[in-house]
Amino acid sequence: MRRVNEAVRAVVAEAVGDLKDPRIGLVTVTGVQVTPDLREAMVFVSVLGGERKRRASLTGLESAHGVLQARVARELKLKRTPQLSFAYDPSVEQGVRMTKLIDELATDLLDVPDDEPGDDHQE
Repeated sequence: MRRVNEAVRAVVAEAVGDLKDPRIGLVTVTGVQVTPDLREAMVFVSVLGGERKRRASLTGLESAHGVLQARVARELKLKRTPQLSFAYDPSVEQGVRMTKLIDELATDLLDVPDDEPGDDHQE
């Protein structure tokens, strides 16, 4: 199933870039989960922008699911073409937030003054 998931992800990711819907912003397809019977596929996406842009992009993708599904059917030779649905993947946003927290912590640690040379804290 992993190869099917990756193949569908690659086709959808390429096809999303070709869509002309103005609602669809900068979207990255982060993963796909196809059911074992190949009837459904959940496409996970990350969207650059705020909540409004995320909702608009997901709406645009849902509207274009027929075009995307036809592209999957044309490019992949599967027994069935899965019905595509889309969900927001917060992992990229969480990763960026974690990176910022780590950078802040590293900056804070660098700002802590070192002990003076020769000061061994003995009384």
